[in-house]
Amino acid sequence: MTGVWALTAVLVAVGAIGLLLRAREGRIRAAKPTGPALPGPVRALLHPVDPVTLVQLSTTFCTPCRQTRVLLADLADRTAGLHHVDLDVTNLPEVAAGLGVMRTPTTLALTSAGVEILRVGGVPKRDALLAALSGHLPEEQPPAADG
Repeated sequence: MTGVWALTAVLVAVGAIGLLLRAREGRIRAAKPTGPALPGPVRALLHPVDPVTLVQLSTTFCTPCRQTRVLLADLADRTAGLHHVDLDVTNLPEVAAGLGVMRTPTTLALTSAGVEILRVGGVPKRDALLAALSGHLPEEQPPAADG
């Protein structure tokens, strides 16, 4: 009978962890005021003209990274002042560690000066991301399609 209770406790714990991870997926976090210094490979990707560059940190075998890449590329194509780049950190663990990135995909929204505006762990939600970036983008925005 003790084995049944132990199994039940494990299943409840795993279910709770799964719900917690799902709730955190795509959550937008504001940048910390004194974030880490921007590593050179990331700084080199910043767009000099567009006010916001979305830097997607990915790895080779990351399945959600593909979905994120499509979503962010489409969003950047449809949104004035927004640029998207993808950085594969599979062979650059020092870049991920230096930025405090623990999972992929992680998307950083950076100004052209390299200041972090926000970050998203997991696949971002299009409308929430656009709303969070609205104060950093030009006024005229075409309506974003759901995706």
